[in-house]
Amino acid sequence: MKPDNTKSELHARNRHRARYDFEQLIQASSALAPYVKHNEYGDASIDFSNAEAVKTLNQALLKQFYDVSYWDIPQQFLCPPIPGRADYLHYLADLLSETNAGVIPRGPSVRVLDIGVGANMVYPLIGTREYGWQFVGADIDVKALTNAQLIIKANALSNVIQLRLQTSPLSILTGVVSQGETFTLTMCNPPFHGSLEEAQAGTQRKWRGLGKNSAKRGSNNKSPVLNFGGQNAELYCEGGEQAFVTAMVRESKQYATQCVWFTTLISKAANLPGVYSALRKVNALEVKTIEMAQGQKKSRIVAWTFLDKSQRRTL
Repeated sequence: MKPDNTKSELHARNRHRARYDFEQLIQASSALAPYVKHNEYGDASIDFSNAEAVKTLNQALLKQFYDVSYWDIPQQFLCPPIPGRADYLHYLADLLSETNAGVIPRGPSVRVLDIGVGANMVYPLIGTREYGWQFVGADIDVKALTNAQLIIKANALSNVIQLRLQTSPLSILTGVVSQGETFTLTMCNPPFHGSLEEAQAGTQRKWRGLGKNSAKRGSNNKSPVLNFGGQNAELYCEGGEQAFVTAMVRESKQYATQCVWFTTLISKAANLPGVYSALRKVNALEVKTIEMAQGQKKSRIVAWTFLDKSQRRTL
């Protein structure tokens, strides 16, 4: 049966609810044209197992919908799907509207800290274009930040996006958030896997889901290339997603009065009890879990605050 033309599970404001209009995308970025073919249903599409095709699709999407004239990432860095990244931001906008008379706050007075901004810097790019928010992007990888700075400069965004290097591998917020500095939101897409081996096994599963044999991608079967890529720090850390988020929760207590909402993605539902337990230990005043979906992928945002509603309005 031919698939539906909409992605109704995406947020209502998401610009990508309809299936990709490749004709318009090619008009925005002609570099996409060689990758577009007709699938078994006669619809235009790309080979989503082709890393270069996925990157070129992202370039076209960012240009058409968010006026990003230049975007590129070094080989093997994370190339995220744009619709899901946009969803996170739209749900955060809804979260802020709850203490703003139902109105989404727009403009540079909303300051967002993107923890693990990466070389792709997609969250700040979408957030500045959709809502006019200011962003600080932090990362532990110098090469990632160097590439992100190129994107900022090429798109004249230095007045709304700043970058900071996290120099301590054991810290998340400490060393990034300055004394007395305030943020409206923090956001994070934490490393999912607990080890390199686990990350590689996950890559193999995704290849099988795409109907591809990773051996065809190169001679080294131990290091399969994923279409969405990812460096070590982007894909795994000791203890995986739960350990990373638990550490972030503990640190967030130190900055309780400097941020309205701390938030993170949680990919694996089984990690939620551990995260909730950590939040109880730091006495978070309010915790919210926001369900998200993109195709077969289910995810959720966990948000927490140490401030009551009146304090949230004044910070």
